[in-house]
Amino acid sequence: MKKVAIVMGSSSDLMVMEEAVRVLSELGVDCNVDIVSAHRTPEKMFEFAKTAHEKGVMVIIAGAGGAAHLPGMIASLTPLPVIGVPVKSSNSIDGWDSVLSILQMPAGVPVATVALNGARNAGILAAQILGSHDEEIRRKIIDFKANLKEKVDMMSKEIKGKYGDG
Repeated sequence: MKKVAIVMGSSSDLMVMEEAVRVLSELGVDCNVDIVSAHRTPEKMFEFAKTAHEKGVMVIIAGAGGAAHLPGMIASLTPLPVIGVPVKSSNSIDGWDSVLSILQMPAGVPVATVALNGARNAGILAAQILGSHDEEIRRKIIDFKANLKEKVDMMSKEIKGKYGDG
């Protein structure tokens, strides 16, 4: 198994969760991706959460919409860091139900929560966690952030060129 596992409650979440896969790929971090439903496949979820650390996984990214129990349930069963991605689903209340379900965890069961549909940031955060102990990944994160700065600097120059220095 890869160092990062990405799970989601339904294939309808895949369009959002693929952003985590993409950014991890950009950063050279391989991941596993699977459907693990807290409500429809609880035995699979229990098995995954309890054994992921034994299979080499170091960070879990879990995306879920609606009631969004998957990230919290996994966090309750694993010693690994869990990053929750609230997904705005068809049965969602503008995504707020998902956000609050993942964000409002009880003491002792933390889930790092990113923005609604924020799987890209979940992937970056997973890489940063790995980078705290892996120099190669850390260098890629440093380069990634430097590239972000360059993009903003270029946008700033374009705006100033179009509208002047103000």
